[in-house]
Amino acid sequence: MAEKKTATKKPATKKTAAKNTTAKKTGGNNALAQPVTVSSDLEAVIGKGPLTRAEVTSKVWEYIKKHDLQAKDDRRMIEPDGKLGGVIGSEKISMFKMTAAVSKHLS
Repeated sequence: MAEKKTATKKPATKKTAAKNTTAKKTGGNNALAQPVTVSSDLEAVIGKGPLTRAEVTSKVWEYIKKHDLQAKDDRRMIEPDGKLGGVIGSEKISMFKMTAAVSKHLS
């Protein structure tokens, strides 16, 4: 009877470990970590830029929660007020589509 070989994980080398640590610290090539400029409409909602895309998303959600703009019956839907309506439109919008609408105001 032949014995089965079990796969063993190789330990990370110093070079690999250093590379992984550096990428985590700097954000690597992550698009969310790159600074973007915001339009004047979006600036009225979240403040002055430049900000990273992650910060923009976070600040938009802060604004939504602070002004209680989530629909009562379905929290995934956003009911924009006047300021946010200038960015995403005045109609009720899904939080998933909201990100695409906000992206149009970034450069």
